Amino acid sequence: MKKLYLVIITLLSMQVVSCATTTKDSVSGVSRSQFMLLPSKSVDKMSAQAYNQTLGEAKKKNTLNADPAMVERVRGISNRLIAQVGVFRPDATKWAWEVNVEKNDQLNAYCMPGGKIMVLSGLVEKINATDDELAAVIGHEIAHALREHGRERMSQAYVHQFGLQALASLVGGTAGSIAAQGAGMGSQLFFALPNGREQERESDRIGLELAARAGFNPDAAVTLWQKMSANNKGAPPEFLSTHPASENRIADLKALAPKVRPLYEAAKAGK
Repeated sequence: MKKLYLVIITLLSMQVVSCATTTKDSVSGVSRSQFMLLPSKSVDKMSAQAYNQTLGEAKKKNTLNADPAMVERVRGISNRLIAQVGVFRPDATKWAWEVNVEKNDQLNAYCMPGGKIMVLSGLVEKINATDDELAAVIGHEIAHALREHGRERMSQAYVHQFGLQALASLVGGTAGSIAAQGAGMGSQLFFALPNGREQERESDRIGLELAARAGFNPDAAVTLWQKMSANNKGAPPEFLSTHPASENRIADLKALAPKVRPLYEAAKAGK
């Protein structure tokens, strides 16, 4: 019984200390408090391992960075976006950012925790994406990393999967035990657990502001989603399977665009 009380107290205290917002408030207006149980370093480490494994597999298939011109284009766009991340969180400017392109017909891109970006060539080729539209996609994915949505999803899954048993272990051991068990879930959680609706909305908003600050037209986010939806022939593209392009989403982007347009105009004028 005493141990159960300790577990309950631990749970309550963890809910308090692990709830915080990961990014600064800005024009996009994202300031939700998040539940972060797993240590950031542990999540970043397992994500980097998964990313390196993906790179290794792509190298074996000769699909990694197979088109130098496309790689240069994607990295150029990404680097302009990365240069603006300090607006939302200064520590992200020191992340070990990495940008690669895999030859793959899927319309998809992602940014893993810690700044590991991958763009699949199908996203560029199938919808004939403009630089502004690519910036909208990559900015959206960078926003997921800045908000640590992967870590948030993993933390929630950890509690659901291990619950009080994990907390009892924590009470009897050290904080490191929770990181070790969390790492045991592996990088599969990053891909297997879809982002929630609010997480998607946050990434839309931060991504749009990030792109505008980098000098990319915010209106491109709308044309991007329209192209992605038009490309849907029966089964939704991989990107849309976890990124639903609803009318509400497009309406939200249209409403935010005028607010970030001055940032876009200032960036263009400063060139």
